[in-house]
Amino acid sequence: MLTTFNHPAELVGKEGTQFGPTPWLKIEQDRVNLFADATDDHQWIHIDVEKSRQGPFGTTIAHGYLTLSLVAYFGPQLIEVKGISHAVNVGADRLRFISPVPVGSRIRARSELLKAEEIKGGYQVMQRVTIEIEGPDGQPLPKPAAEVDSIARFYPA
Repeated sequence: MLTTFNHPAELVGKEGTQFGPTPWLKIEQDRVNLFADATDDHQWIHIDVEKSRQGPFGTTIAHGYLTLSLVAYFGPQLIEVKGISHAVNVGADRLRFISPVPVGSRIRARSELLKAEEIKGGYQVMQRVTIEIEGPDGQPLPKPAAEVDSIARFYPA
């Protein structure tokens, strides 16, 4: 579910607002393998399907940093900020990998606006993004995959 703001100033004072959830995204082995190649992280729990069947998770799992990187994919599905010339990712605070993401499972995101403030030349926004894993009943599992406080800056046009 996308929430649109016509100008970044509209975020100020909206702390506590919830956004999402996004549609589910299936985590395929091909995506995990590409991430392993891009980062040179070829640990067997991520890429060795046969060995992972006997491992601690019973299957391959997504890299934690792959899960984190998907915040960039989910973010534009949570909020849209119009009236800007550009936006930049400033960083992240309070990152937690809570549950592994099994390959073949589906994940989605939701967020909460923690802080929005005017800064020199623009607006800085912090959202707590929660990456959820779909359970067998189609609802999110009790423990999410990850939580991160994502910080972005929006520069008005």
